[in-house]
Amino acid sequence: MSTVNVHEAKTHLSRLLARVEAGEEIVIARRGRPIARVSRVEGERPRRTPGRDRGRIIIIHPDFDDPMPEWDPDYAHPDDPLLRELG
Repeated sequence: MSTVNVHEAKTHLSRLLARVEAGEEIVIARRGRPIARVSRVEGERPRRTPGRDRGRIIIIHPDFDDPMPEWDPDYAHPDDPLLRELG
């Protein structure tokens, strides 16, 4: 367990948090007196699911990166902007 003063903790917070993530426990002291203990939070973080936080589910089809077929205006949607450009 390491002890650092408040000024050092504010100045090097990112470095201290990296040490905490690695499992070290750090005590923050003011004028040599311990005031706080920083330790790693145990437990796994929930796995994120894309779109789940907005109530939507995103589906990525297995062929999403296949080459695009040649564009055919006969099969285009009436609101397709390419139809208007070719118009």
